[in-house]
Formats: sequence, structure tokens, C-alpha cells
Amino acid sequence: MKMVQCNIGSYIEPVVLFAQMASAFYDTGLQAVVKERYENNPNLTNTDSQQKAISNFYMIYNMLGKFIPIVPAIVLAKCADRGYRKLPIVVPLIGYFIARLFLVFVIECDWPLEVMYGAAVVHGLCGGFCSYWAGVMALVSLGTTEEERSVRIMRMELVYGLAGLIGSLASGHLFQLYTVKLKSGVILVGLSVLLYFLCLLFSTFVLQTSNTPAARERSESTGILEQRFSNKTNIALLFAGGILYDIAVGGGMEILMSFVVKEPLNWDAKQIGYGNAAGFVIFITSFLGVKLFSKYVSDATLIIIGMLSFCAGIYFMAFVTSTTLFYLARSLTLFALIPMPTIRSLLSKQVDASSYGVTLIALQLSFKLASLAYTPVYTKVYQATLDFFPGFVFTMSSIFTFVAMIPICIVGYRTSRQGYQRIDGN
Repeated sequence: MKMVQCNIGSYIEPVVLFAQMASAFYDTGLQAVVKERYENNPNLTNTDSQQKAISNFYMIYNMLGKFIPIVPAIVLAKCADRGYRKLPIVVPLIGYFIARLFLVFVIECDWPLEVMYGAAVVHGLCGGFCSYWAGVMALVSLGTTEEERSVRIMRMELVYGLAGLIGSLASGHLFQLYTVKLKSGVILVGLSVLLYFLCLLFSTFVLQTSNTPAARERSESTGILEQRFSNKTNIALLFAGGILYDIAVGGGMEILMSFVVKEPLNWDAKQIGYGNAAGFVIFITSFLGVKLFSKYVSDATLIIIGMLSFCAGIYFMAFVTSTTLFYLARSLTLFALIPMPTIRSLLSKQVDASSYGVTLIALQLSFKLASLAYTPVYTKVYQATLDFFPGFVFTMSSIFTFVAMIPICIVGYRTSRQGYQRIDGN
């Protein structure tokens, strides 16, 4: 019995699985509640005013969720690299658990929707997603060699995606469940809160990690280039490519939440769940893409393949006028999730094991800082083009994706020119 418990505690996958299912439940619930509240608002008499109110809500909500976590995430990353590896996972899960409770009260007690801004603040003060996911990636990186790290990280993304797929498919149906005492949506969000609580218990009492800053005593490669070349250049290029790609994906996906609930799509809770599920299918296809392409191409080429996939799909999304076209556009983004895990993998090869936490959290925080600029820009551009070309923001995302390929191509050129020589782990 003791051996079984030890084996279970060595895996982070159960936390990722159930936390992402909880997140999928919450995302669908929030989208449906926001749409319902603004559609029933007597002060908003037409579709355009409702769309502007919805996009403004998401702009403020998302910006709070991205700005507040910056300092807490840095503190948690420092603690992790001093040996407390579970802190960047446990503390954000506490924030998730408390913040998701807010939506339960918004639905059941008819609290104002603006209460969710407070939920974003609570979530952020506990480190948010950037701290949680960087903590997960640091644990995964510490437990793998350089050769297997890209596939291992992508496998974690696969677990994340499968959980999101299952949660999204079920969420639209669960949202419509209600009882005499509970309103529609309470059961769905309540299940989300319960799953987060279970993840919190598992990560606190069952999950096992090393108490030392470097969990494994091993000598690793100091970079993807030969030692005589500076890793700083590659780190800067990878950061630049990652940030630009995050702007393209993050900006486009934030607007997509508002885009699908307006005419001509005008989705209900069930369709929102199916649409979110389509996004999580990409985790599976991206994982299969990594397994297939990694045997024949370099990491830099893998990233380019993923970026090209997203560039084509998001450009097509600009001209979507029906649900069928939406899913066709989504199908073009089959490999869109390859770039980020591969960039994280490359970055982890540039630094010592004791610095994984700070490096990965620095990448996540750079995304947060970038989002403080692109979130209001995308929102205002969407509102300004709503009448004549609501999909214009998606063409912006395709342009940013194309620009993001430039620094990655430079990394690929430099590595191929210098022979892409790795330093053996032993």
C-alpha cells in the first residue's frame, strides 16, 4: 500500500487533469452567465451595445487576472528554486478554489456581474495561471533529460487538452441542469469548485517533490548551440518569438469569446461548450504532430509548423459566418499548440536545473505584461470594426504570427549553421 501511494504521489498528471476539467466547466459557465446578463439588461437595447459591454467586461476581467499575479508569481518562483517546488502549484490552486466560488454566488444569489472582478483579484494574488503552469513545467523539466523533454512537456499539454475536451463537451449540458433550489449553472460551477478542492488536497498532501533547489544532480547541456556561442542571444530570440505568438493567440482567443455569442453564430451554452471542446482537440493533434515531426525535423522547424497552422486558421476565422465555417477554421489550427511547449523546452536547455522555475516564470510573466497592452488594443479594435468587419482582429493575429516566425527562423538558422551540437548529459 505504501509503495502504491508513493508511485501516485510522484505524478503531477492527476492535478493537471482535474484542474483543467474544472477550468473548462468554469469557462463555459462564465461565458453563458455573461451573455445572459447583458442580453437581459434593459439598458442595452441592441446587439452592438451588448457586444461592447461584453467585450469591455472581458477586457477588465482579463487585465486584472494578468496584472495582479506578477509580483506573487515572482515570489513563488523564488521559493520554488530554493527547494519549495510545490508552492507555485498549491498557492494558485487555493486562489482558483476561492475565486470560482464567486461565480456560484453570482448565479445563485444574483450578485452583480462586477463581483467577478474581485474573483480575478483573488486569483491573481495567489499567483494565477502563470505561476501554476510554470510550476508544473518546472517539475516536468526536472524529471526529464534534454532529449525527451520536448515530448514529455507536450505529453503534459496532451493531458491538459484531453481534460479540457472532456470538460467542455460536458459543460454545456451540465450548465442547463437545475433543481428547485438551485438555478441553472450552479451545478456546473459547483463541480468546478469541487474539482479544484480535490486538486488542492492532492497537491498538498499526496504530491511528492524534492526539497532541494535542484532535484537531480546531473550535468546538462548549457544550450542548444555549441558552448562558444552565447545562450543569451537564443534566449532573447525565443522570448521574442514566444511573446509575439502569445499576442497573436491570446488576443484572438479573447475576442473569440465575444465573437461566438453574437450574430451570425449566436451560440447558447451547449454550443459554447462544443466550441471550447474543438479548441481542446488541438492539444491532441499537436501532441501527435510533435511525436511525428520530431523524428525528422529540428525543434525550431517544429515551432514554425505550429505557427503556420495557427496563422492559416486564424486568418480563415476572420471570414466565418456560420458554425460550420467556424469548425473548418478550427481544423486548420491542428498544430497551433506545438510552439509554446517547444519554446519552453528549448529555454529549459539554456539554464541550470536550479533556475528552471525563474526562467519559466519569466516567460509566463512576459506574456502577462504583453497582454496588458494587447488586451485593450484588441478589444478597442474589435469594437471599432464591429459594424463592417468584426473579424478584422483575427487578421491582426495572423500578422503577429507571421512576425513571430522571424526570430524562430533565426534560431533555426543559427543552430543549423553551427551544426546543432548538444552537450551530452553525462
